[in-house]
Parts: sequence; structure tokens; C-alpha cells
Amino acid sequence: MAEQYKPRFMVRVSGRLERILGGENAYMLVLAAFVGVLGGFGAVLFRELIDFFRAISYPGGYSLEALADTPWYWKVIPPAVGGMLVGPLVYFLAREAKGHGIPEVMNAVSNKGGQIRRRVMMVKTLASALTIGTGGSVGREGPIVQIGAGLGSSIGRLLGFEGNRLIILLGCGAAAGMAATFNAPIAGVIVAIEIIIGSASVTVFSPLVVASVMGTVVARFMFGDEPAFLNVHEYSLVSEVELGFYVILGVLAGFVATLFIRGIC
Repeated sequence: MAEQYKPRFMVRVSGRLERILGGENAYMLVLAAFVGVLGGFGAVLFRELIDFFRAISYPGGYSLEALADTPWYWKVIPPAVGGMLVGPLVYFLAREAKGHGIPEVMNAVSNKGGQIRRRVMMVKTLASALTIGTGGSVGREGPIVQIGAGLGSSIGRLLGFEGNRLIILLGCGAAAGMAATFNAPIAGVIVAIEIIIGSASVTVFSPLVVASVMGTVVARFMFGDEPAFLNVHEYSLVSEVELGFYVILGVLAGFVATLFIRGIC
């Protein structure tokens, strides 16, 4: 089944480029940069699609002041129409595109060797942008991780990659998408390492950093170097006594998380 994603020409080109660049490590860094750029533009496209659907759904504006003056029925119609369009879109074209996005990528890494169908990336982009743009109660982090991961997986499969190399490119796409969307290159790397790949070796860490930085460069070139969230209050440590409460909070959160996981299972 996987053979159909291994065009012989691309496999030969991939092998030749690897020899020219002097080995696997250098080749993976170049591919990571390429995936990072594409992931950055993917995040830009995703953001523009959200703004497009939002402008259609709420022509009066999307600020709290504008929504306060919007008739009650218009607060209901756009999300309802968006849901009616997204449901069939996902059901008939790519059912893997449903859900948050990150668990689906984790499943692809754990159970599918990093393989994500190309149509998942396209359907997820359109469905998520439509949902968010029409006022659906979802965020951008899960969709952009799955979109970027799908992009990296598609490029890896096109080049005939399997196993670790395919998963690394998948992680590069996820890191680049996250970094570009939120102007946060460090967060992109951490998400890819801690959640998607689960490994922090040099052969994994270096490509993720390159991809995340390239994605951020693209986003900053298109949108400027501004924080993803403005008007965030500044916090500082007032007293060392606070550290003790943070320790208690961490322990309590750990117990709650354990109970939550066992409740699901």
C-alpha cells in the first residue's frame, strides 16, 4: 500500500541529494528547512482563510463591542451553518480530520509509522478555518499541528521515507506550523518533542529547531514580529513564598490529571 507513495524518480533524486550533501544529518537539516518554510506558509494560508470566513460571517466586525451590537439570531446562524458544512466535509472526504488534531497526529506516529493522508491536510485546513471563522468554539493549535504534520508526512512519503525519518519530518511540519501560528519558535519545538515525537536526541532536536525557526521567519515576514496575543498582563515573582504554593499546585494538578486519565480509561 505504501509503495504508491514512493515514486521511483523522487526516491532516486532524494538519494542523490543525500550523497551530494554528505550524509543523512545534513540532508535532514535541509529538508527540515524546506518543510519549515512550507509549514510557515501553510500557517499563513490557514490564518487568512479564518479571516476570510470570519469577514463573511460577521461583516460588522468580530470584536466584543461589535458582537454586543449584533442581533441574537446572527450569533446563532453562522456557527450553525459552519457546523452543517463541516460535518459532511469531514465525514465524506477525510474522517481523520475530525477531532482536536493533536491526538490524531499522535495516533499516526504511534500506530501508522508517521503516515498521514495528503487529503487530511487539505480537509483539516478548510474545515478548521470554516469552523473558527464562523464562530465555532475551537482553537488554532490543534488544527495547525495536524496540518503541519500532514505536510511533513506528505513530503516524507513523496521521498520514500519510512520509520524515524518520516516521523522526524512529520514533527518538523508540526513544529513549524505551531511556531508560525503563534510566533513562538521555542513552543513549536517543545510541542513536537514532548507530545508528537517523544524524543530529544540530537538527530531529532536539530531538524525540529531548524523547521520551527524557518516557519517563524515566514510568519514574521508576512505578519510582522508581534505577539500572537496582545494586552497580556505581566507577572513577576513578588515573594519566594510563592514557590511553595507552586509546588503544592503542581502536586495537586498531577493527582487531578491521574484521576482524569483513569476516569477516561
